[in-house]
Amino acid sequence: MPRDAYLTSTGRFHPPTVVPNSHFYETLGLETDEEWIRSRTGVVTRHFAGDETTGSMGLKAAQQALDKAGLEGSDLDGIILASVTPDLIFPATSGRIQTGLGAEAGWAYDTAAACSGYVYALGQATAMVRSGMADRVMVVGSETMTALLDFRDRTTCVLFGDGAGATLIEACEEPRGGRVVDVIMRTDGNGERHLKQPAGGSELPPSHETVDQRLHYVKQEGRTVFKHAVTRICEVVTQVLERNGSTNDDIALFVPHQANIRIVEACGRRLKIPPEKLVVTVDRWANTTAATIPTSLDLALEEGRVKPGDKVVMATFGAGFTWGAALLQY
Repeated sequence: MPRDAYLTSTGRFHPPTVVPNSHFYETLGLETDEEWIRSRTGVVTRHFAGDETTGSMGLKAAQQALDKAGLEGSDLDGIILASVTPDLIFPATSGRIQTGLGAEAGWAYDTAAACSGYVYALGQATAMVRSGMADRVMVVGSETMTALLDFRDRTTCVLFGDGAGATLIEACEEPRGGRVVDVIMRTDGNGERHLKQPAGGSELPPSHETVDQRLHYVKQEGRTVFKHAVTRICEVVTQVLERNGSTNDDIALFVPHQANIRIVEACGRRLKIPPEKLVVTVDRWANTTAATIPTSLDLALEEGRVKPGDKVVMATFGAGFTWGAALLQY
């Protein structure tokens, strides 16, 4: 018989180097300014990795989640890392997190779904716990997006930051934390051309030509991505609520992906979710891709914005195109 899966603990880590918008127009000399960046993205600051890596940041976020839960790495059955910026192409960066936590008795693997990676990984962990395949899974979203940014392109480099978030998914004898009611995942491969890293894979391996053409950096058609993001996020939020007998009015807290403030606000308006129920972190952390949802949830919990009985919806959209939503009941 299927078991319930609960999100019982969270953690986050952002590297100490805080980068203001002025870095782009004063230090790098890009043709932009404070008003342009804030009005179009909502970003004020972001964190750059410096000496940190995707693995080291993910380890710190996961350790924090374990510490909050009073557990050790050996208590984990497995680790799922969502990331498009692994330390190495292979082996999996999750193995480094596993070793750092002392969780070698379990398994670890990476998954890649860009900004939707955390929601996808949450869905996988939830299914494992429900089925009895695992009792306790650490789901980590960690990204070093600065490794993929073209700092000559003002339309993309101002959007992203680095960081990591982690959540513990457990089977519990008694309810604790947030029950994972449902997770929906969606993909449209036709969206690939609008948001991608063109080179570096087996189709276009690194070469002098790909480096000279700056094809190893993030490329994005902003207007197209904006349109699809708002549409798909609103659709999937409605779907996850309807199939679980809920409505928009039942949402106590909405944790949307933080691609930019315009998408967050547009989704809030379309879904008729008031601003006080929105979690907004894009101003301080920018878009940290797969780390965005878990870090934002961790902050909301830290601020006491979730209470027993609340329904929390998390929703995301990313390259692929990929998108999804998760419904939690606290």
